[in-house]
Amino acid sequence: MEESWVNSAERIGADLHLELSGPGGRRAALIRALRDAVRGGRLAPGTRLPPYRSLAADLGVARNTVADAYAELVAEGWLTARQGSGTRVADRVEPLRHAVRGPVEAAPHAHGRLHDLRQGSPDVSAFPRAAWLASYRRALQQAPNEVFGPGDPAGRRELREALTAYLARARGVRTEPDRIVICSGFAHALRLLFGQGGGGVLRGPLAVEAYGLGFHRELLAAAGVRTVALPLDEDGARVDLLGRERGVLLTPAHQFPTGGPLHATRRAAVLDWARARGTVVLEDDYDGEFRYDRRPVGALQGLDPEHVIHLGSVSKSLSPALRLGWMVLPQRYVGAVLAAKGDREAWASVPDQLGLADFIASGAYDRHVRRMRQRYRGRRDRLVAALAEHAQPVAVTGVAAGLHAVLRLPPGTERTTVERAVRQGVALDGLAAFRHPETAMEAGDGLVVGYATPSEHAYGAALDALCGVLP
Repeated sequence: MEESWVNSAERIGADLHLELSGPGGRRAALIRALRDAVRGGRLAPGTRLPPYRSLAADLGVARNTVADAYAELVAEGWLTARQGSGTRVADRVEPLRHAVRGPVEAAPHAHGRLHDLRQGSPDVSAFPRAAWLASYRRALQQAPNEVFGPGDPAGRRELREALTAYLARARGVRTEPDRIVICSGFAHALRLLFGQGGGGVLRGPLAVEAYGLGFHRELLAAAGVRTVALPLDEDGARVDLLGRERGVLLTPAHQFPTGGPLHATRRAAVLDWARARGTVVLEDDYDGEFRYDRRPVGALQGLDPEHVIHLGSVSKSLSPALRLGWMVLPQRYVGAVLAAKGDREAWASVPDQLGLADFIASGAYDRHVRRMRQRYRGRRDRLVAALAEHAQPVAVTGVAAGLHAVLRLPPGTERTTVERAVRQGVALDGLAAFRHPETAMEAGDGLVVGYATPSEHAYGAALDALCGVLP
């Protein structure tokens, strides 16, 4: 596209030079040009931009193109729009060189300034506020007075009963309410199971997948637990290499982050190993509810409830802000886990537990998951289509389920691509950031792209920005 000069001195005090270029059409090019002008300091905070009609005439584009670009940048926090005041550069916007600090693997949160394509979060704008409020109100109205006193360390029975029915129906889990312990999320579950300094219910060494969340490995290390990396291939973790470890942590429904379920023969093999060793499999039911191109993969726990601890939460399906999760335990661990929680342990909020119990029992949770499954599938399809059009050498893997994709890059290009993404305001993760530090396994260069994180209206611009930084 051609380079354009915008003669709008009476509106913004100076001519504005915008270069419309790059992929994605004129709307995407205008968004990039305006964002670059703000990021580089050429448009200072408080600067008033030309009205839609004037800028459209100067650039030779449709008025709706300018209106859509302004609306996108307002939603992202770059601009503000008020009746009678026009569209202005937001006061809080700073040049990106001041906003980005630290190593590229630890890009800052995207509070309106970045396209946040990191994994680990759902679309928080899609939280079902009306349905959740209805369940919360109903639960509180029906709650007995004792709800507001000291609670049960196991969690409210209403929620444990609702989870028993839901997990059996949706995930094939076999349990009963007295074998479920409510916690505040997956990390809290690990802390309860392993304690601090090796004083928990379980002990190491613990086998883990060669690629996974570094935060979980750090948490285990802080508890004095040594982790042993299991290599991965197209069938999942190499459980045939398990030895004398005292347990294994797996993501069998959808391996994080590389994608794909644990093969049926390996599911059987890891359970045989656990029975023979008298130990346990920790099942992180990561993305078990979000599958698109394959039949549902049931929970490993359903095959052997006495040798699997099933761990889940609502952090991806609803919101990480709720801080609600659960452990489905073999009978022999229930008492020890409750003792680890203690009578005055900082439990998950009881009103939130009651709200979630009603949300599940009323069917609202199923409806929300189905709706989000369709939305995320559409996001996934748009990502694949955009890459096919604008970045054909980049292969996409791990997209049959889950909330992220792995983009395979040419050898030696991962770090430079992540650095370029940071400079261009795109927050994402390199695949190497998830590799166990003591494994020699290399999954190749790649990016882990979370397609659930941006809000619906910001997703198109995030895809344009992503395609613009790929090799």
